[in-house]
Amino acid sequence: MTDLSKTDAAVAEPAAAGSPAPSAFLEVRDLKIHFPTDDGVVKSVDGLSFQLEKGKTLGIVGESGSGKSVTSLGIMGLHTVGQYGRQKAKISGEIWLEGKELLTADANEVRRLRGREMAMIFQDPLSALHPYFTIGKQIIEAYRIHHDVDKKVARKRAIEMLDRVGIPQPNQRVDSYPHEFSGGMRQRAMIAMSLVNNPELLIADEPTTALDVTVQAQILDLIRDLQKEFGSAVIVITHDLGVVAELADDILVMYGGRCVERGTADKVFYEPKHPYTWGLLGSMPRIDRERTERLNPVKGSPPSLINIPDGCAFNPRCPYADIPKGDITRTERPELREVQSGHYSACHLPREDRERLWNEEIAPKL
Repeated sequence: MTDLSKTDAAVAEPAAAGSPAPSAFLEVRDLKIHFPTDDGVVKSVDGLSFQLEKGKTLGIVGESGSGKSVTSLGIMGLHTVGQYGRQKAKISGEIWLEGKELLTADANEVRRLRGREMAMIFQDPLSALHPYFTIGKQIIEAYRIHHDVDKKVARKRAIEMLDRVGIPQPNQRVDSYPHEFSGGMRQRAMIAMSLVNNPELLIADEPTTALDVTVQAQILDLIRDLQKEFGSAVIVITHDLGVVAELADDILVMYGGRCVERGTADKVFYEPKHPYTWGLLGSMPRIDRERTERLNPVKGSPPSLINIPDGCAFNPRCPYADIPKGDITRTERPELREVQSGHYSACHLPREDRERLWNEEIAPKL
């Protein structure tokens, strides 16, 4: 992982002059993260906006390639560059964290914030943790960077955090290497490292990937309990709707680098307004009710982020793309509009047709 604040790998365009300071703890405004390549510009994130308050959890969901992880790395000031740094990200928009604008902030200031004010649980802890250093040494280093303490004090803090995340015999396991931990234990160690400085913003990127369901439940309970203890704002990035149903207060659905639906968890789960969200819900197994039909996955494949379809990016896969009059779904990109109080959707379907389809065709099958 490359620290963008130390290289020229990312080029951040300045925020608009006179932009008002936000009232929310975290506010992302019109964030765009593009990667020029020999084949064209990869529009990984293409105009994303959202807010998050302390003590709340935002779930960002969507298929692989929708821009979820790139968004999180953009907030943290990190992303993967191409070989020899030839792939340079062009970043524009604004990212406000407790009144500080991160994209135009001094590089040293961003480094001071990273790890202390904001932290991240990476998708694959075996790759994120250094194989040559013990778990304890890595947590100690993360703590001492932000606190002027000796190794003895930092080691005590590391043991406390390992114990807090449920690792047995923390006094001994603090000297273990990552390969000596199971997948669930490595994820717990990664959480301990992320929370060692009591960050106010925690980003969890696919925190339960490749874990069995029992360990998944334990990790989700752990994140919830630690959030209550520290009062952190949490972003959970996943393609598993079961995870966000368990944790999230609000849900943001991404497709093709943009937000297609956003609202409270109850609104998005029980009154979704976008056909893509309908498709995600239809492909999710349910154990709380009897299912008489097979799961119905979203047909087709996600779009190339180099050649995003004109109009609505979802139109080639949308079974209702021909309902709106004319050719609007293929020529005009829908804007994210408020369809209910605090509930937003980017869809050309007329309200009457959307309500009819949901009530008559979609909801009865879920």
